[in-house]
Amino acid sequence: MDPQPERASTSISLSAYLRLVRHNRNFRRLWLAQIVSEIGDWFYTLAIYSLLLQLTGRASSVALALILQVLPQTFIGPVAGVVNDRVRRKRVMITADLARMVIVFAMLLVRSRSTVWLVYPLLLLETLMAAFFEPARTAVVPNITAREDALVANTLSSATWSVNLLIGASVGGVVAALLGRDAVFVLNALSFLASAILIRGMSFAEPHAKAASPLRVRDAIDLSPVVEGIRYVRQDRGLFAAVFAKAGELMIGPSWVLFTVMGHQYFHVHLRGIDPQRGAMLGMSLLLGARGMGAVVGPLFSARWAGHSDKRLRLGILLGYLTIGVGYFGLGMAPNVWVACLWIILAHCGGSTVWVFSTTLLQFNTDDRFRGRVFSADLGFSMLTIAIGAYLCGYFLDRGVSARVVASTTGLLMILPVLLWAWATRRGRATAVSAEVG
Repeated sequence: MDPQPERASTSISLSAYLRLVRHNRNFRRLWLAQIVSEIGDWFYTLAIYSLLLQLTGRASSVALALILQVLPQTFIGPVAGVVNDRVRRKRVMITADLARMVIVFAMLLVRSRSTVWLVYPLLLLETLMAAFFEPARTAVVPNITAREDALVANTLSSATWSVNLLIGASVGGVVAALLGRDAVFVLNALSFLASAILIRGMSFAEPHAKAASPLRVRDAIDLSPVVEGIRYVRQDRGLFAAVFAKAGELMIGPSWVLFTVMGHQYFHVHLRGIDPQRGAMLGMSLLLGARGMGAVVGPLFSARWAGHSDKRLRLGILLGYLTIGVGYFGLGMAPNVWVACLWIILAHCGGSTVWVFSTTLLQFNTDDRFRGRVFSADLGFSMLTIAIGAYLCGYFLDRGVSARVVASTTGLLMILPVLLWAWATRRGRATAVSAEVG
């Protein structure tokens, strides 16, 4: 693959976001689908983690739930990538949404300690559906937006994810505390139905599906498309590094366990009429809300700085890793919930920047016929490190290691992706220069 030409660092203004939503009907429907389903997801995640901690009393139960929400995406990723490169991605998204609606309704069957085991297979099934949906959603963005709008669309999507987290985590804690978990499960199930209806109204060309041969059952075990995708990514060092960028966000897995445990142990909220259990849930809501706030702010400012420059997108990923490290190191020493929230905001400013910039680099540099496999790999590697991080976090917490120590250690470990990304970027730049000279 030829080296990509440097793009001008054009500043992205607020009007660019407004124009995209107003004038691009397909993106607007995809964006609205994201809003309704993700708010429901955050309501639901908060309720699931709190339920498990209440019924089992073990941090490892929350870690296991998170692992089941992420790790299967690594293993099903090759199949999901092939399906997304052979079938209309719009159809994949609708099918995944409807399946998730049924799965979430089934969570209503979990009523006591004796039925808590049902949570785990249901989470596994929901994760498998997400493994098909998410690469499809990311892969269609270049099909429904102009090239110069790709970073705008990704930044808006990330900011929306973060606002949804902020609203879902904050309001979700209140809804669960006042109305109960059943109401949360029903709302989330209906949000998937709304998402499917919105996506059904989209209309756009999908050239990869027209050019592909019909998908057969035996294709699920045919590894040749996966091997072809691996060869495609390996021939471009910059693309190869970008596929692993999200996997470098080592704090994502531990964060879910840490926020749950720290909310219960250190940062529960004391309010008149609220019992300690519900106060702990509100404390966890504040920590998750801070994560959402940071993730909103980060890419909105960093995207204006990066514009459409490949060089700045890559530098932004390096700076994002550094910011994550500082934020989580500080979280471990936070004296109260409000200082903890400030450190979390800082860390996830960097985390969301890494996510948005790596997605944009992949969209800029991947052919449409490989996009499903590339984004499935991108998601799969990320989910693998999330699962490992969650497991290790739960393991150490259950063996008496302080949540504060785990948080600060997570920050220190971010030195590793900083060094690896700096090395990969320098090596890729040297390769590009050699190609130009040759």
